[in-house]
Amino acid sequence: MVNINDEAPAFTADALINNEVKKISLSDYKGKWVILFFYPADFTFVCPTELGELADNYEKLKSMGAEVISISTDTAFVHKAWHDHSPTIKKIKFPMLADPSREVCSAYYTLIKEEGLSLRATYLIDPEGKIKAFEFHDNSIGRSIDELVRKLQAAQYVKEHGGEACPMNWKPGKEALKTGIDMVGKI
Repeated sequence: MVNINDEAPAFTADALINNEVKKISLSDYKGKWVILFFYPADFTFVCPTELGELADNYEKLKSMGAEVISISTDTAFVHKAWHDHSPTIKKIKFPMLADPSREVCSAYYTLIKEEGLSLRATYLIDPEGKIKAFEFHDNSIGRSIDELVRKLQAAQYVKEHGGEACPMNWKPGKEALKTGIDMVGKI
């Protein structure tokens, strides 16, 4: 299992980016915050609601210094077919990683072996490649873009303000907790 503050498992795989299939590696994003957004499969019911909302908020996330990579066990060619046939998926500008070998899903413990699909999971990785947050959902439960943005903001705040911690429901502009110790990496 991967844990908070562990080095995020490295990967190199095909991804659909700007309607082209290209190889990408996690190391390509060193120095940026990375959101790995695992989902079960293309051409499903809940996934396009999440990916569409993520696409609508992609520029905001990028302006916050974060890159998004969505990941499923589909091939890059299935991603392209979905992109070409769905107005919602056509909005996506972030890389859609293909993991038909299930190596990335296995490394991040999202793989449902019996089904060959990924669980609905999100990982937040800091610019040094350390895991700062992750969440897993039953595949029938969609995620919240507002909570994802809030978590990114809180992780960035804590990284920039050693000795402070963000309480529940913290948002920028609200008071953080003064701990008197450097909390980064200590929790």
